[in-house]
Amino acid sequence: MIEIRPVENINAVVSIPGSKSITQRALITAALAGGTSTLQGPLVSEDTDYSSAALGQMGVLIEKGARSWRVVGTGGRIAEPDDDIYLGNNGTATRFLTSVASLGTGEFIIDGDERMRERPIEPLIHALRGWGVDIEAIDGTGCPPLSIVASGLGGGTTLLPEGKSSQYLSSLLLVAPYAQHTAELEVAGDILSKPYVAMTLAVMSAFGVEVEAAADFSRFTIPGGCYRALDYHIEGDASNASYFWAAAAVTGGSVTVDNVPVPSLQGDAMLVPLLARMGCNVEQQGSGIKVVGPAQLQAIAVDMGGMPDVVPTLAVVAAFADGSTEISNIAHLRIKECDRLQATTVELTRLGVEVDQFDDRMVIHGRGGEGMRGAEIETYDDHRMAMSMAVAGLRVPGVRILGEQCVVKSFPDFWERFATLY
Repeated sequence: MIEIRPVENINAVVSIPGSKSITQRALITAALAGGTSTLQGPLVSEDTDYSSAALGQMGVLIEKGARSWRVVGTGGRIAEPDDDIYLGNNGTATRFLTSVASLGTGEFIIDGDERMRERPIEPLIHALRGWGVDIEAIDGTGCPPLSIVASGLGGGTTLLPEGKSSQYLSSLLLVAPYAQHTAELEVAGDILSKPYVAMTLAVMSAFGVEVEAAADFSRFTIPGGCYRALDYHIEGDASNASYFWAAAAVTGGSVTVDNVPVPSLQGDAMLVPLLARMGCNVEQQGSGIKVVGPAQLQAIAVDMGGMPDVVPTLAVVAAFADGSTEISNIAHLRIKECDRLQATTVELTRLGVEVDQFDDRMVIHGRGGEGMRGAEIETYDDHRMAMSMAVAGLRVPGVRILGEQCVVKSFPDFWERFATLY
């Protein structure tokens, strides 16, 4: 357990570790490339350790230095692992590496922890079968563990039956250049988290593959080819930067995150304009973004379907606003590391905040922070719950975070960096 200390005045400049989302995408493209790539500034965390270890099981050599990783690409050749591939609760890697395994020859078993075995992957299974992959959910639940009897990716046209998780779509796009025939992908239903799909396309483009995409991301044509190796720089993680920008917002202080650029590949950087709508002053500072909190935050209404990972952050900020903030189009929060919609509601209520929860939205009734009280905060073994709720403790005495070590998933030294705000 860690107790957060309230602060009177924040005036800080911080650097954030590399983007988890970009690191995992760049790892896949570099691993499949022809030649050796260098990833500059990758995130070192539990999730990226799982990803890189799994790629190692598949025959990819990854040499990790202090500030960069050297990845020896296989040109799309994927080795059959000696053991099952275990990915903990790393949803991104589980979905991405399921498709990567399909490029190999032989049997691949992909598994995770108890929570990962509850997280759906059936739409990805359906789409891969359309490209000729022999894949099944071993327990018949539509969730891991998975068995892939791989013999390469056939290609042609397949359908992703729903786009509720952008990770399904990104997974398919990343491996599609290695299909035996030109790959076409159709997506049914609403496509959520579109900025993550745009990120995937940008990383693929940097590594030399240009995808033809419909404007609404409902259809893609992916040309055959091989990623080219390169020296690739990974920007700071906007999701993790959100807690520091939020710290400025709730305290009326000033925080500059100096390594999330404008423009950013990450949709979560769009939290900053939302903070501006709530009254914060925001500006570009060199290669980073500065946020200065107002005397009083104002409530807003916002569709956050495109940036679900920062919903808990905005919800905490909203607790200190004047008025009711409505966050909508967020049903997909329920299939994250925990049911984040439920968890955020419960923990804010524990702090004395009135919250209304619906199937796909939440309303936070802010009173400028009045009536909030300290409490022990459950984190549900979810890094984003721990880090977002810590922000409340900068204003409210007695906020204690249980299971605080869950931050190792994406930000191992978060508590040390967060303490620099005190």
